[in-house]
Amino acid sequence: MSFFTNIKSKIIGEKLDPHDPKIHHAITLMAFLAWVGLGSDGLSSSCYGPQEIMISLANHPHLSILIALASVITIYVIASSYSQIIDLFPSGGGGYYVATKLLNPTLGVISGSALLIDYALTITVSIASGTDALFSFLPPAFHPLKVGFSVIIVILLIILNMRGVKESVGPLVPIFLVFVISHVFIMLYAIFMHASTLPAVYQGTVHEFSNSMTEFGFFGTFFILMHAYSVGAGTYTGIEAVSNGLPLLREPKVQTAKKTMNYMAASLSFFVFGLLLAYLLYNVQYIEGKTLNAVLFENATASWNPTASYIFVIITLFSEAAILYVAGQTGFLGGPRVLANMALDRWVPSRFAALSDRLVTQKGVLLMGISAIILMIATNGSVAFLVVLYSINVFITFSLSQLGMVKYWWSVRKENNKWIKKILINGIGLILCTFILISVTIVKFNEGGWITIVITGSLIAIVMFINKEYRNAGKLLKKLDSLTEDIDFSSPDVMLDGESKLKFDPQGRTAVLMVNGFSGVGIHSLLSIFRLFGDTFKNYVFIQVGVIDAGVFKGHQEVDQLKHDIKDDIGKYIKFMNDHGYYAEAITTTGLDIVDETMKLVPEIKKKYSKVVFFGGQLVFPKDTILTRLLHNYTVFTVQRKLYSEGIEFIILPIKLR
Repeated sequence: MSFFTNIKSKIIGEKLDPHDPKIHHAITLMAFLAWVGLGSDGLSSSCYGPQEIMISLANHPHLSILIALASVITIYVIASSYSQIIDLFPSGGGGYYVATKLLNPTLGVISGSALLIDYALTITVSIASGTDALFSFLPPAFHPLKVGFSVIIVILLIILNMRGVKESVGPLVPIFLVFVISHVFIMLYAIFMHASTLPAVYQGTVHEFSNSMTEFGFFGTFFILMHAYSVGAGTYTGIEAVSNGLPLLREPKVQTAKKTMNYMAASLSFFVFGLLLAYLLYNVQYIEGKTLNAVLFENATASWNPTASYIFVIITLFSEAAILYVAGQTGFLGGPRVLANMALDRWVPSRFAALSDRLVTQKGVLLMGISAIILMIATNGSVAFLVVLYSINVFITFSLSQLGMVKYWWSVRKENNKWIKKILINGIGLILCTFILISVTIVKFNEGGWITIVITGSLIAIVMFINKEYRNAGKLLKKLDSLTEDIDFSSPDVMLDGESKLKFDPQGRTAVLMVNGFSGVGIHSLLSIFRLFGDTFKNYVFIQVGVIDAGVFKGHQEVDQLKHDIKDDIGKYIKFMNDHGYYAEAITTTGLDIVDETMKLVPEIKKKYSKVVFFGGQLVFPKDTILTRLLHNYTVFTVQRKLYSEGIEFIILPIKLR
């Protein structure tokens, strides 16, 4: 093992085997861990969401109870809506996938792009908020170090996530539990200590609502309530992450996802309502330099022993800072999954769907982490500014997902007897999410919300340009594929156990050709060998590596189907060579990396065939640019370098596309 390989294994971890039948169970998350990894984003919003609501209602504090009730209803409506999405898309149905399948690809890519920006902002705002909370305990002289400290936290989370999903969530569980236990305790304590005054809270809410109606009228009161409701919209972010992260969950995935969704909805509802009620019970007022939660904890423990009070407040506030770091995990789990899905549909470079030897989409993890670092530096870690950017995009995705579901239930109304109930749930979700999107955009637009729209619009333009390049390449490849149209495969008895029935010539030279499916590229490469070398080669070996990427690595059925498909494809080459009187052999394998899997096959091929030359076709595009190199496969050059270093001949066959 080389020095760098050893360092990598120490930091990232040892390789995992995608063919291990137990691997899916080992690396996926049960409902509790999924709640920690995916639900922390929503729970962490209790550090700022209820505060924003209460501050906006500073002159009408009792109206916060109405917003609390509206928030609980909203949480359960959105959660119920996404539970229906989970039922409809049991293999994973995030906002991108739902909008693509149920509306159209254009709206799908708008939803996906908005979600990617939202996940990057989730990481940035969560870590920046956590750092602000930690540094509030330090003298002002340390504050210039906040951005650098936040960047270090992002890097640590990148490393954790490159190790794997479970490895990235497991160490965060103690932090999550301390946060939940301490906050649940203080909310229950507040209710217990003020049990006799709860009727007064109800009366005060009725009285304040009545006074507002008298003073401001219906529309004035409605505006006050809706403004408070919209500024707390960040509370609902993170709910979508469960349906998007379904492949990360343990079997049975649908039941695990629904259980996770229930945990999220119940805990988030309790936190929002409990904190707003506790603010009222302790008459919490905003104090410069302190969060409302900090003031609440101090007021609630004022009658305790001073030492006990101080310790409890410090532990609770530290847990708030830490849970914000945990919340950044949602972006690292969800963002790479969206990128992988978009890569499979050719909206972003296909390499974002590739899995590392830790079975993680590492390129997606790196991109989300680097994006968060850039945002952190560009905004100087300003939470106030980042929160403005944060809430808009997620409701673009929410609204499009709900619209897609409403359209779906309407289209199947004749086949599904329960369509009215289901369309009602998604319809209410659509109305709520669209209202929040419009109100948040209006309220936040001049405060910097327009920047989010510009960034998201720019990303949409970029991914559409990438997709156009892929579509243009696809049109060129169709001309090559016409080479396969006239080949007859009517005879089923063409090979036995992957080998031709013709005799192997041990004295003859052997051509080993790397192929990727039965296509015009493979046939063109094969014909080029005949054109260049005539009848030099008597034996032909075809190698195909089936790549296990994010689209395949969902379960054993998908991996088995991949194995079947590549054997079926490569068998057609054997038939073609049989018809022309040549011995041919097919070698197939599956793995994470074409180069690594190919190099594993070389020793056996060299052992069986003494006179062997390797070949690989390489597409040559009309214009060789950085973009074509980024988007398309140049694997044969890597294989050639490795074989050359071992003294093995490898000839690249250029295939000019016109």
